[in-house]
Amino acid sequence: MDFILQRYRNLTVLLVVVTAQLVLLAYQVKSGQDVRLLRVWSVTAVTPIATVVEVVRGATIGFFQDYFVLLNAREENRGLKQELGRLKLENQFLKTELSTADRARSLAAFQQRTPSRTLAARIIANTTGANAKVVFVDRGTTSGVQPGMAVVTPDGIAGKVISVYPTASQVMLITDASFAAGVTSGKHRVQGTLKGQGHGTLIVDYVPSELKVEVGEKFFTSGDDRIFPKGLPVGEVKVVRPGRIFKEIFLAPSGFAQGLEEVLIVLQGVHQVLPGVRPDQVPYHILPAPPDDPNATSASTITESQRTEADRLKEHYRRLGEAQGVRFGEAGRIPDFNATVNAVRKQPPAEPPAPPQSQPPPSQQ
Repeated sequence: MDFILQRYRNLTVLLVVVTAQLVLLAYQVKSGQDVRLLRVWSVTAVTPIATVVEVVRGATIGFFQDYFVLLNAREENRGLKQELGRLKLENQFLKTELSTADRARSLAAFQQRTPSRTLAARIIANTTGANAKVVFVDRGTTSGVQPGMAVVTPDGIAGKVISVYPTASQVMLITDASFAAGVTSGKHRVQGTLKGQGHGTLIVDYVPSELKVEVGEKFFTSGDDRIFPKGLPVGEVKVVRPGRIFKEIFLAPSGFAQGLEEVLIVLQGVHQVLPGVRPDQVPYHILPAPPDDPNATSASTITESQRTEADRLKEHYRRLGEAQGVRFGEAGRIPDFNATVNAVRKQPPAEPPAPPQSQPPPSQQ
């Protein structure tokens, strides 16, 4: 640096002098807005640098501010998510409680409406099988439950009790592959056997192909199985297909419409009238009774020539019974069919047997 100053000393001095003169002139000269030229130059030279510095400062401060704001927003978002999850769980719990209360009211209303004596029970466990549909309820022998009792819901039948323990019972659901019950359709009074298939669809078997069953028709228990009272809902027909001998009828069970958590065990069943059309209202064409035949002969006007050997034998036995004082159809002695009527009439009436004489008590010694 010293070498350059020594070599270009004259030029350096000249530049310093010229710069000083320009500065003095700029200080003395004013612009059109009454601002010194030096100030205009200074502001013009400093403005770009200040702009760059301000941009850098603003970007740096904004970055840190956004960073800390995002941290706060992340924490707030995490808290809101936790609160939302808690509210969802609480809402689901309240829905479950409301559904449980609705089912309890339905069970209570059904118990008051049905003539059968029932016992409320709750499902506490189920089995794990490929086609087995068996559950356990919290009622047993201490509550009066016995094997073979029906298990129902307000919407329809659910199953039957197969095993009983002191505080629990094992119930086979109607969807089990080994379940069967007698059913009757509500509209056409078609009878069949309800069978489970191991899944949510039931089948009605042994319905002849010539009988009429419609889609949407409801089936009810017939009471023939001596387990379910007559008149309880079973399900609605979803599919009807003709077969070679029997129809293929598939039902959707109605007993599981509101879930299966609370059930009723039928302790003493009472048969009910099937809802729907009565048998005398079924739209069948029936001919009127045939008119009386004027040439027909009544039983009281049969002549002796029209009497058969069976008629004569019947009349002989009737007279023989009257002669012996025997009335047919009532408990008593049997008449002597080998005797004749005249011989019986000539016999004196039989004397009643004498009552046994009481023996005197033995004398005391």
